[in-house]
Amino acid sequence: MRSDTFDAVATSGSASIPKIGFVSLGCPKALTDSELILTQLSAEGYSTSKTFDGADLVIVNTCGFIDDAVKESLDTIAEALAENGKVIVTGCLGAKTGADGGNMVQQIHPSVLAVTGPHATQEVMDAVHTHLPKPHDPFVDLIPGAFGEAGLKLTPKHYAYLKISEGCNHRCTFCIIPSMRGDLVSRPVGDVLKEAKALFEGGVKELLVISQDTSAYGVDVKYRTGFWDGKPVKTRMLELVQALGELAEPHGAWVRLHYVYPYPSVDEIIPLMASGRVLPYLDVPLQHSHPDVLKRMKRPASGEKNLERIQRWREMCPDLIIRSTFIAGFPGETEEEFEHLLDFIRAAEIDRAGCFAYSPVEGATANDIPGMLPPEVREARRARFMEVAEEVSANRLRRRIGSTMQVLVDSAPALGRKGGVGRSYADAPEIDGVVHLLPPEKISKTMKAGEFTRARIVGTQGHDLVGVPI
Repeated sequence: MRSDTFDAVATSGSASIPKIGFVSLGCPKALTDSELILTQLSAEGYSTSKTFDGADLVIVNTCGFIDDAVKESLDTIAEALAENGKVIVTGCLGAKTGADGGNMVQQIHPSVLAVTGPHATQEVMDAVHTHLPKPHDPFVDLIPGAFGEAGLKLTPKHYAYLKISEGCNHRCTFCIIPSMRGDLVSRPVGDVLKEAKALFEGGVKELLVISQDTSAYGVDVKYRTGFWDGKPVKTRMLELVQALGELAEPHGAWVRLHYVYPYPSVDEIIPLMASGRVLPYLDVPLQHSHPDVLKRMKRPASGEKNLERIQRWREMCPDLIIRSTFIAGFPGETEEEFEHLLDFIRAAEIDRAGCFAYSPVEGATANDIPGMLPPEVREARRARFMEVAEEVSANRLRRRIGSTMQVLVDSAPALGRKGGVGRSYADAPEIDGVVHLLPPEKISKTMKAGEFTRARIVGTQGHDLVGVPI
């Protein structure tokens, strides 16, 4: 996913100011890595741009998870080399090895200036300093458009990603992320809350908590006690989410949780959602429902009774929205196991579901599992899954008709007099649906991007809702 919101951080260059072109690909976790690098570049006086035109060198933050992402990253590097010639590569693809055990990027593009793995701000800056000396000593207060200690953001001003940890302790057979991003390293809880506070004070109305495994926050440091605002706070998901909810409340802001594995400890978070302290929304990467498939995947919490857990969550918090991702056609998956997955989607009433047909990823141990299915079978199962998932989602959406919902406005040209586009608590940016806002009935009603409005839901449109601002 190439960032399209770069202009917010571009600074005007001149002959005396070194200019760096920057391309950010991949997931929100990669985006936060890009934000750290851009913050440091701006602090040191470099001009940055999302184009290669006139740049002294180019940085490409890559993705290396699935084949399509690898191809996009390699093509972007080739484009940058062709148009500029001086390229520094960072990100997940930078950590991948090639056929002979050497670095993949350097094998394919030997003329790149430097290659680093993900989450490597200092290594990237060292490479920049080598090939394009910094113009002056860094002063953080020189950063334009920054959220104070939170630095620069590539997202629109009203929402931001908050990364709470890096890496993952799991060894799922289909995944190579730990080989690229390493084991779990939790950020100090005080640092996380300091960044959150700066973002809320800077006008962020929606904070999206991300990591590889949000539920495992603090496991690596044995939930040690940190300090925030002079008070002890445990490095653990429950205490972190409680504190984030308290920080958000004075600003009327949302806190949204992503990548939450269904451990029993998540049960403690649901009352916070029921009370309105954080959004009643969980992004739970379930991947499958059948216990035998989950064991072949080596999924964490594979022995958990996820259907019963979800039903219990919804009893505690009836407004809870659950989004998830799944894999169809995993090696060895039988028709019976796949039907089990379809039954699960219906029974669990997953609000938002995405599905990938299994794709052999180089380096993933799942490639060696017996029973690799033909590509056409994998794709057919993905299509069957999405047909069921979309029916379930549409039924859930129709229940919203007639209700009044709070909507965070993402776009409202001409003060929203002709309508706009926003999202309800059920919609994370870029991955879920939206609320299409019709022109207000009251001529005095106006809307602005980054602000909340109330809307009466009058219909559905595919994955989206249609509402009238009130």
